[in-house]
Amino acid sequence: MTRDVLISISGAQIVEEDNQAVEMITRGDYFLKNGSHYILYDEVQEGMEGVTRNTIKIHQSGMDIIKRGSTSVHMTFEKEKKNISCYATPFGELMIGIRTNDIRIAEEEDRLKVQVDYTLDINYQHVSECNIVLEVCSKDTANIHLLN
Repeated sequence: MTRDVLISISGAQIVEEDNQAVEMITRGDYFLKNGSHYILYDEVQEGMEGVTRNTIKIHQSGMDIIKRGSTSVHMTFEKEKKNISCYATPFGELMIGIRTNDIRIAEEEDRLKVQVDYTLDINYQHVSECNIVLEVCSKDTANIHLLN
C-alpha cells in the first residue's frame, strides 16, 4: 500500500432501540513497521478548537486507536478481552471500558479492512453495543475500493 491513503471509518452505537450511525472519509498516512499497520490522520471536531491527531495501529492480536489533542484516549480492541481507558475531553474525564466481542482483519495488496464489534461501558456502566468498520486503501485505487 502507498503512504498516501484514504480512510473510511463508519460505526454504529446501539442504545436500546436507537441505532446511531456515523461515517467519515478522510486522507491520511500509512506505513508498515515491525509487522503492524499504522494509519495516521488529523481530525477537527465540531465546536472544539484545535486538531486531534489520530494513530491507528493494527496488529495480529487486535487494534489500538490513540487520540491526542482536544480529546485524548488510548483504546485497545482485543478479541474477548475487556480494556479500560481514561478518555480526556475538554469537559472532563471518563473511564471507558471496551469489551471486544469480535474483530476481523482483511489484508490485500493496497487495501486493509477491519471490522470490530464491541460493548461500551462509561464510568463502569454499560452504555451500548457498538461496531466500527475501518477501510484503508491507497489513494490511487480509492475509487475502486471505497465506492464498492
